[in-house]
Amino acid sequence: MSALEAALAAGRAAAAELQRETVRLYRPGEGDFDWGTGVDIPGPDTALYSGPARVKPEQSQGQEVIAGERHVTLRDYTVSLPWSAAPPGSRPVPGDVIYIEGSPDARIVGLLLWVTSVQYGSTATVWRISAEDRS
Repeated sequence: MSALEAALAAGRAAAAELQRETVRLYRPGEGDFDWGTGVDIPGPDTALYSGPARVKPEQSQGQEVIAGERHVTLRDYTVSLPWSAAPPGSRPVPGDVIYIEGSPDARIVGLLLWVTSVQYGSTATVWRISAEDRS
């Protein structure tokens, strides 16, 4: 093992210790509209990952926007998944969702984050996903 590979292995092990949240990453299914009842019917979700993660808020003020005739504040987060968590054949894309199932910080349990971008790199210690809270 080269010095670089040894350093990456050590960095990835250290990063795993910071992953204190449990998340579920999924792609919402395409829904349908029931014309008889006037109700949207959600389609089945596609699971991409479930397990430990680190959820870290970014140092931003939040951006207020109007969505669906209501005011919404967008807040940015970085979600770090284990390096080994990359699902084969199906990478996250903007619009996928990260649901926080568990955390030592009970205030973020149940938070939905929408994927805005994904970062790749062969010398990264974690798999970083940029996401936003749209509540």
